[in-house]
Amino acid sequence: MLTDSQRKTLDFICHYVNQHGYAPKLQEIATGIGIQSRGVVHRYVQALINEGYLTNIPGRHRGLQLTESIQHSTIPLLGKIAAGQPIEAISGHEINLADFFMGPGRFALKVQGESMIDAGILDGDIAVIKQQYEARNGDIVVALIDNEEATLKTFQRMDQHHIKLIPANKYMQAMIYGAERVQIQGILIGSLRRYPVS
Repeated sequence: MLTDSQRKTLDFICHYVNQHGYAPKLQEIATGIGIQSRGVVHRYVQALINEGYLTNIPGRHRGLQLTESIQHSTIPLLGKIAAGQPIEAISGHEINLADFFMGPGRFALKVQGESMIDAGILDGDIAVIKQQYEARNGDIVVALIDNEEATLKTFQRMDQHHIKLIPANKYMQAMIYGAERVQIQGILIGSLRRYPVS
């Protein structure tokens, strides 16, 4: 798992490579992430190599390279698509999936069941979660109940002693638990769905 500083370093390197077609030097990375020490940057880069995000070709000028998994974490952003009236499509940009789904404390869960369908989260979707142990009212959370059952629901703290977990399905009822029975494991930051293609 990357630290915030390592993630910032990786994000800068990815952006630089996408913009220039080659990797930045250590000094360029330091300037880009707002620090002065090349030694600190070297530690961040070495950590990214150890974690498999980067490789380094010894003796080569600008020898840093993004690994294949990182290189393929961007897809073209070709514009907007109307769900109502048609609009003009504009191409020429990319969207970095890592910006959406990768980061410290992120993990994924496969959704089972239909309790969140009215929030657009369907059975079989992949829920991307940011690990944290606090939630605000209205957050969609992974809640562990009685240290046994984990569920994806909308969080509402009713008072100091009671928590309501609310499904997004008009045919299901919210459940109220004693606050001591519920442990927040993370917050939903996005979901993925793959459609069959012939």
